[in-house]
Amino acid sequence: MTSSPSNLRRSAQGPIMSHQQNKLALFWLTTAVGAVLFVALQSFSYVNDYVKANGTTPAITFDAGALWMFSIFYGAWIVTVLLALIGTVRSLWTVLILGGLLVFVNSFTGVFDGLRDGVHIAFSALFFITLPGMCAIVVTWRQLKLKGTPHVDE
Repeated sequence: MTSSPSNLRRSAQGPIMSHQQNKLALFWLTTAVGAVLFVALQSFSYVNDYVKANGTTPAITFDAGALWMFSIFYGAWIVTVLLALIGTVRSLWTVLILGGLLVFVNSFTGVFDGLRDGVHIAFSALFFITLPGMCAIVVTWRQLKLKGTPHVDE
């Protein structure tokens, strides 16, 4: 049961890569939880304004299709976490593109809602989504560089 140096090297790299994949997935999970916290804060803010106005604020109603779209949109956040756990170059590129798109769209709509509903909504979008999202994007980019992708440079 002697081990060759190449086998020792491969076994030593396994846990390191696994740790880095877990770290990357945790960054994306933090961003996903931030998106959920932002939506909760936005919903509570709307209900608070509705109660303060004694029910005179026009109610926002959604049909079944819109509710399904919200579920699909916010459910897409978990896809970035699961793809980050795979850890292949292709999955990391998918995480970078999909996650970057989700961060951009959520940040943009959060700031837009903040301009309409109050600066605290815009701040919470930037704090809960954009900040952890940019950290997750940077870590994903570094992970791609670590994987030895030849066309990823600074």
